[in-house]
Amino acid sequence: MGALDWLGSILEALALVGCGYQLFAGVALTRFFARPPAPAVAPEAVTILKPLHGDEPRLVDNLATFISQDYDAPVQFLCGVSDSVDRAIGVVAKLKADHPGRSIDLVVDPASHGANAKIGNLVNLMPSARHDLLVMSDSDMAVDRNYLATIVAELGQPGTGAVTCLYRGRADAGLWSRLSAGTISYAVLPDILVGLATGLAQPCMGSTIALRRSALNAIGGFGAFADTLADDYAIGQAVTAAGLRVTVPPTLLVHACAEVGPGALWRHHLRWAATIRSLVPLGYAGSIVSNPLPLALFACVLCPLLAGPIVLLSLVTRVILAKSVDRVAGATTAPLWLLPAIDCLKFAVFVASFFVTTVDWRGARYTMAANGGIAA
Repeated sequence: MGALDWLGSILEALALVGCGYQLFAGVALTRFFARPPAPAVAPEAVTILKPLHGDEPRLVDNLATFISQDYDAPVQFLCGVSDSVDRAIGVVAKLKADHPGRSIDLVVDPASHGANAKIGNLVNLMPSARHDLLVMSDSDMAVDRNYLATIVAELGQPGTGAVTCLYRGRADAGLWSRLSAGTISYAVLPDILVGLATGLAQPCMGSTIALRRSALNAIGGFGAFADTLADDYAIGQAVTAAGLRVTVPPTLLVHACAEVGPGALWRHHLRWAATIRSLVPLGYAGSIVSNPLPLALFACVLCPLLAGPIVLLSLVTRVILAKSVDRVAGATTAPLWLLPAIDCLKFAVFVASFFVTTVDWRGARYTMAANGGIAA
């Protein structure tokens, strides 16, 4: 057997394992969201921290979902920008006009506290945060009306130090954003659920990080992560190191995808992938099996008669997984005919991430350093 035959056989084996991985991911997805939520606790005052940077499609609608909550306790909605001409300022003004009587505050502060501009924004927000229970969430998230009640109940369980949330994608800007949203819903979400089911992942994501001020102070405050690329992951690791759990409730948020072209799509997902690779290199390398369709297509070039049926099997398992995600989400992220393109994009990003030393984040370039650090 020649070298190409051996390579084809290895690719076929990896693709078959990947088909099993897709089916396991579907089972993990169904079981996770079948779990009952944490028992309700008495509501308490909350400050929601929203670091903003510029306007985005549907930004005002996304932010409004955090204000329109079924929650019987005071809620401070605290937004921050670093530039007095930032277009997000007008969005906050509209929110105030649309929701009179709600506590909606804006902090404009150009002070820099490190390479990570989002963390710097959060540092600037903290002196204006009135309540002990803090909920940080990225600007591109949308939630349902039970969001606060769900995460506060989760945070109220014994031993819980922080709460984070899973999310699916939603396209807000055409085809490229649909590819991005599909990658999030049909690839990123299942990968995280497999990690949770196997105990191999300890996620803490910018979609939501809810914790008490005392826990934040115990890990050094936001300033301790000012030169960290994966600040959300690092916060979760610090909470865990302090002897507390980071928990994930069985609820699904929405990540608004606004990529208008291939460049923005590529840079966004390459930054995510390179960040994960830098944090858990061995586990990330092993995630090659989560790409059965591209692996089977490469094997088909070398061994078309043997690999052809594996291509078909990978497509079938891919559709099953996508349908499972859509059922849980109650919405279709992307049409099925886009699945091959989504999978090929994910695999291309996976390969490229091993060669990346700099990443793009909101138009700025950062050099990746050891242990998840960055330098502007």
